[in-house]
Amino acid sequence: MLNLVVLISGGGSNLKALLEATQSTDLPARIVAVGADREAEGFAHAAAAGIPTFTVPLGEHPDRVSWGDALVEAIRAHEPDLVVLSGFMRLLPPNAVRALAPHLVNTHPAYLPEFPGAHAVRDAIAAGATSSGASVIVVDDGVDSGPILAQERVAVRPDDDEAALHDRIKTVERRLLEQVVRDIAEGTLDLEKVSTP
Repeated sequence: MLNLVVLISGGGSNLKALLEATQSTDLPARIVAVGADREAEGFAHAAAAGIPTFTVPLGEHPDRVSWGDALVEAIRAHEPDLVVLSGFMRLLPPNAVRALAPHLVNTHPAYLPEFPGAHAVRDAIAAGATSSGASVIVVDDGVDSGPILAQERVAVRPDDDEAALHDRIKTVERRLLEQVVRDIAEGTLDLEKVSTP
């Protein structure tokens, strides 16, 4: 059984989908804790499932390095096999990435390396792209630049706004994340052997 800690910042829709997958399918994984950099709406999904939550606010630490150390300590208290960034909107400092990698994955609402960063869906529409996508990556020190574990194209429709496109991408993101977690849990994906192309 693969033990997961999931980090969120907002409503936790991807967290909810992953929770449902671990509870209602044969996915050999379980979420042991949910963390955030502040109180997050998505904690309600964890509470409903009886899963502990924790917060490590950046503002309570003198700098990003000490915040990263505190975050790693809070994560490690739950002894996860894998840490999933699911809508976690803070860039992890290098010390935290080093401590957790390569067992640290992130979902991203674009077909990387296209449209990295916090506004990927908006950027795709602004660029007039005819397709975007979803990706699951290993987190590295860059911005959405780590090794790609899974990705899939999503068409951009002429009448799409940011919300409509993002909703369709999230559906794909959730499926890809579930598959990556399954592959890691079943041993068909070894994160120790994943390297940057």
